Amino acid sequence: MLNFIAVAKRIYRLDYWREAHRAVVFVVRAYLHYPTMAGFWRFFQEDVDRRAILERNAFPIEQATRAFFFKGATLSERIRLIEEHFLYLQRQLRAPFVHGLYADAPILLWRAQDGEGDWHVELASEAGQRKEGMLSLIMKCGDAYIYQAMFWIARDKEGAYSLFIGALQGPNMEHAREVVKALTKRAHRYRTKNLMLYMVRATARALSLQHIYAVSNEGYYANNHIRRDRKLKTDFGAFWEEAGGHVTDDPRFYELPLTEARKTEAEIPTRKRANYRRRYAMLDAIDASVASSMDAIKKASGTDRKD
Repeated sequence: MLNFIAVAKRIYRLDYWREAHRAVVFVVRAYLHYPTMAGFWRFFQEDVDRRAILERNAFPIEQATRAFFFKGATLSERIRLIEEHFLYLQRQLRAPFVHGLYADAPILLWRAQDGEGDWHVELASEAGQRKEGMLSLIMKCGDAYIYQAMFWIARDKEGAYSLFIGALQGPNMEHAREVVKALTKRAHRYRTKNLMLYMVRATARALSLQHIYAVSNEGYYANNHIRRDRKLKTDFGAFWEEAGGHVTDDPRFYELPLTEARKTEAEIPTRKRANYRRRYAMLDAIDASVASSMDAIKKASGTDRKD
């Protein structure tokens, strides 16, 4: 029988009572669902690369047992999405880079070239973001976090590998409003929140994913814990709809277009056309940077499968 107590000791800091409590809950759940959890454990052990990831970072085992990712997700659903996420990454990316993502080695996707200070976006996995996804796109100014998009990769109901956004988080820092205002100016009046979503779309396309889905207010994972008399502070739905999304048959998710619609020149007031040309040139450069960064770490094209 697998020793999930030993696994818990790797995941949790038992000298903190809250962490110790979580460790107990983890062990109880793991043994209550032992056949399923044993199979999940074997998924990592049967492959040398997945085994190496788990030896360094056991959080995927914890993620399966907690009410993470989206509201109402079952143990089996969480296990399936975690397995599909790793299978797709292994199919698309070379092993050292998959390892690196889960070993504190983020992948730079884009860096601003306007000479006005460091501003970049990287692909990473951070323990503090594991409630809402398996990976994150992180927008930074220097070391300061500006926006984060947490997501996972899994098959949708039609069997197509897709990107699922679990959350989009803005800055939590002093003078956040001033920082965002300055970045919006650098982006030619393009909001940083929209730019973060643009990065998600560019990443999905670069990874040959076929759809993008995003959790709705109803589907947000924290609604597993929020009392009915409390409201979720973030309104995901309004932003997804503004971005061209629509609610799916499952009200917990929106589907978003893979590509952002652009205005034609005729739709843009004459006085704003020069600014839009600069903005679109920046977005084209972002597309090229993300695609180039991904191409550098992807496997040969013969392994680039969508099934």
